[in-house]
Amino acid sequence: MILDAAHATASRLFTPAFRGVLMKSLGLTLAGLIGLWFAARALFDWLALPWIDALIPDLPSWASWFGVIGMAIAGFGLALILALLIAPVTALIAGLFLDDAAELIEREDYPSDPPGRPLDFGPSLVSSLKFLGVVILGNIAALILLLIPGVNIAAFFIVNGYLIGREFFEFAAMRHRRPAKARAFRRAHALSVFLAGLVVAAFMAVPVLNLATPLFAAAMMVHLHKMLSGRTPDDARQSAALRKAA
Repeated sequence: MILDAAHATASRLFTPAFRGVLMKSLGLTLAGLIGLWFAARALFDWLALPWIDALIPDLPSWASWFGVIGMAIAGFGLALILALLIAPVTALIAGLFLDDAAELIEREDYPSDPPGRPLDFGPSLVSSLKFLGVVILGNIAALILLLIPGVNIAAFFIVNGYLIGREFFEFAAMRHRRPAKARAFRRAHALSVFLAGLVVAAFMAVPVLNLATPLFAAAMMVHLHKMLSGRTPDDARQSAALRKAA
């Protein structure tokens, strides 16, 4: 079932209809990351302004090496900070398009089923901010655990698999169920949701491709929710074809 959901999602990811949502999400994400890069560089340049030399005008020549080393360390830190921001920025931007991705999957693969209800702006915003916080905390925890040999890789997949699976499955379920029932349905299928989250975490571990993680996760969890509810894409398409023939 998990692999079926992943395969059904991958087959849709680069189709023309889905590509439009993907390009909008990626475009805004890249624009956000570029903006953060220039903002961080501006802050760095401000911190390294010549007023430092004015405060200490008579530095010996050999002291300039410390400046070079400091700039190299700062540059590495800047790149590291940007790398850590990729996941939360992607999650925040793509959160604007999750309903679009879910609606597309439901319309194309489950045409005979009642369409899901897009979340209202308030709950949608809260959900996006909640997921943003979850991603930040999860990746901080994973980063700390990465320093522990033997558990680092496992920590990345377990932490992100659990958090991503939980949040995105509840998002897919809440399109068709009240929040309390959506959470109860997720808990009833906790193992399947966690395994699906591990698949998404593996997708997230692939550079460049990971920018599409939120949309891939949303689409995959729509499929998983349908399958756990007793529906498959083929069943839904067959029902729709029979309805049209009648």
